Amino acid sequence: MKKLLIAILAVAGAMPAAAQDTYEGAKIMTEDLNGTARYVGMGGAMDALGADISTISTNPAGIGLFRHSTASFSLGVVSQQDVKKFDQLGKTNFSFDQVGFVYSSRTDIQSFVNFGFNYHKSRNFDQILSVADHVMSRASMNKLAYAKHMRGNVDYGGYSVDFNNDGDLMGYEDNNSNYRANTYSQWDYLLMNALNAEQARDPQTGEEYTDIGYVEADVYNFDRAHRGWISEYDFNLSGNINDRVYLGLTIGIHDVNYKAYGEYTEGLSFANGTDAGIMTLADERKIEGTGYDVKAGVIFRPVEYSPFRIGVSVSTPTWYKLTSSNSSVLFNQSAVGSFDKGENGESYDFKLYTPWKFGLSAGTTFNTMLAVGASLDYSDYTCTDVRINDGYYDYYGDEGSFSDRAMKDNIDRSLKGVTTLKVGAELKPDPCMAVRLGYNYVSPMYEKDGVRDMLLNSPGVMYSSTTDYVNWESTNRITCGLGYKTGKVSLDLAYQYSTTNGKFYPFQPDVTFNDFGANESNVSSPADVSNKRHQLLFTLGYTF
Repeated sequence: MKKLLIAILAVAGAMPAAAQDTYEGAKIMTEDLNGTARYVGMGGAMDALGADISTISTNPAGIGLFRHSTASFSLGVVSQQDVKKFDQLGKTNFSFDQVGFVYSSRTDIQSFVNFGFNYHKSRNFDQILSVADHVMSRASMNKLAYAKHMRGNVDYGGYSVDFNNDGDLMGYEDNNSNYRANTYSQWDYLLMNALNAEQARDPQTGEEYTDIGYVEADVYNFDRAHRGWISEYDFNLSGNINDRVYLGLTIGIHDVNYKAYGEYTEGLSFANGTDAGIMTLADERKIEGTGYDVKAGVIFRPVEYSPFRIGVSVSTPTWYKLTSSNSSVLFNQSAVGSFDKGENGESYDFKLYTPWKFGLSAGTTFNTMLAVGASLDYSDYTCTDVRINDGYYDYYGDEGSFSDRAMKDNIDRSLKGVTTLKVGAELKPDPCMAVRLGYNYVSPMYEKDGVRDMLLNSPGVMYSSTTDYVNWESTNRITCGLGYKTGKVSLDLAYQYSTTNGKFYPFQPDVTFNDFGANESNVSSPADVSNKRHQLLFTLGYTF
């Protein structure tokens, strides 16, 4: 083995346009159940009941039910179950979750016009994901890179490998092209140069040449620490008409701060079963940027003297402008390949438009002792739009973009519509005390056979630095809470337990190729994973 250290493997020929792949973009689109302790304690089932500042982002008409001005802030802790500390991220972390106010102004004896502002953490990314000593059979990440090399053409999900002017192996669209293939990713580049390629000598002529091969793995380990959050800043104008119809409009600004560091290690073995050493790919990625959306809602009481009310809401897509950057290192501690180490990294801008969201809710009160609510939200994630920046700017300095059609096909295959069910109740045995219970269910976002497809002719593949993905199943959340009010001050406490199971794949399991006349496959072995979280949330409120 030729022992050389590569300080930097810069990926040459990068396109100015870029997009994101399906599974990386999906991280940005999901939301947590978070807000005030009262809202969380009732499972979020307050879209028709209103009069809680957290409804500003779910049904803006809920702010129209306030009859007094109020302010609140919320903080708490989130703890993940059944994990070990990784990359200095512990299982329990502090979280600042919400702060906001509503200013209420009476326009006549039964009507109000209200203005509200609220910050809340719509997504808490803190999560440790681990898979330990999972068995692999006749597959490996470098075999996937080799399979794409054997396919030989971008139209077949592969690339044609040749040396560039710097002496690095690059993947081109075909054997007659000088353009880097969209299918030739960052991890392909690292594997091809550091592990798949090996110097050999022709026994006839004695000349050296580069031989490209692969070695399979019999076990893998994976660890990743996700960090960060999405902050949502909502500005609301709402009111009611004769205490029968409540209307609301919210403009939201979303601030994305996501960071992850992961390590994927394969235990490699030769065809005769002997140990070939290990390969580790370490990757750090950041996604930052902003987006905005518009939400509108209405709540009405169909019967004049009944407290029963129905709510309807709609939210536009969130239009994101994002920047993704990464730094990757491949450590080759095996008996094959040309180099011990390879490094690369890239940064690029892209746009992500989430789907529309629709909500229907109902709620009522019984005297002043009991309030119950339920709501149903729906969003079709196959309508997600991942967009490639085209490098052209309009009069206002905004860069144009167009849809990544290849990635859109993968979105249609891998994602689906999501329904969120929220039910909750609040019991007041005393005017100053409240007891709350709730349940929140989110249907799966991913198809069971969804795949992070690394064969797509898409910039989203070219800029990818990892291959793993998880097809997460449904999320179940159970909540409860207590409230106490004395004078103008309210104190609320909530507890939330959420659980989500999923299938982890180190890379896509469905790639076949012809290896010099023999049909070969590279079937990765999925692992069962789960994300179980406990949240304790406290809210301090003041009415004025």
